[in-house]
Amino acid sequence: MIKVLIVDDHHMVRKGLTMFLSTQKDIDIVGEAVNGEEAIEKAMNLQPDVILMDLIMPIINGAEATKVIKEKISEVHIIMLTSFADEDHVIPALEAGASGYQLKDIEPDELVLTIRNVMNGNHQLHPKVTSHVMTHLSGNRNKQESLLQTLTNRETEVLKEIARGKSNKEIAHTLYITEKTVKTHVSNILAKLELSDRTQAALLAVKEKLV
Repeated sequence: MIKVLIVDDHHMVRKGLTMFLSTQKDIDIVGEAVNGEEAIEKAMNLQPDVILMDLIMPIINGAEATKVIKEKISEVHIIMLTSFADEDHVIPALEAGASGYQLKDIEPDELVLTIRNVMNGNHQLHPKVTSHVMTHLSGNRNKQESLLQTLTNRETEVLKEIARGKSNKEIAHTLYITEKTVKTHVSNILAKLELSDRTQAALLAVKEKLV
C-alpha cells in the first residue's frame, strides 16, 4: 500500500482528494494537514510514502514545508498539487525537493498514475512546469557543462539511468552494482552538479543530450 498524506488549506479539496484516492486499492490515506506547519508534524508522526502538497498555505507554505520534510525524511516523495505554474512558484518547489509538480486541473486517473510513478522513482512534471525548468537550466548552461565534466565515468552512467526514469534499484540491476552504491553515486552527482534532486539532474542530462 502507498501511504499518502494530503496537505491543503481548503477543506473541500482535501475531502475530494481523500474520497477519490480512497477508492484505489493500492492507496491508503493516512492523514490530512491544513498548512505547512501541520504537514511537517504529521509527516514526522505518520511517515507517509507520498505527500500531496499544496503550495500557497498559511503559516508555512508548501515549498518551505517540503524543504524541511525532505531534510528530515529523505525517502518521502512529495508531489506539489497547485494552481500555479509560473517559474517563481515552480523553481523553489523543485529546489526544495519535490518529486513531482502537477496542477489542480489534473484528471483524477492521471493523479493516481503520478503517485504510482513517483513511488517507482520516476519524476512527474506538468508540461507547463517542464518548460520553466528547462529555461531555468538554460540560464546556467556554461556552468553546468563544466560541472558535468567533473563527474566520473560511473557517475555519468548513473546520471544517464536517472534520466531514463529508473529507480535506484533498477539502476543497480542495470549497472551490476549495489543499491547502496547507487545512492552514494546519486548523492555525489547532485553535489557536484549543485542540484537538489533527481528531477533537476534528469532534466539536465536530457538537455545536454546524455540520453
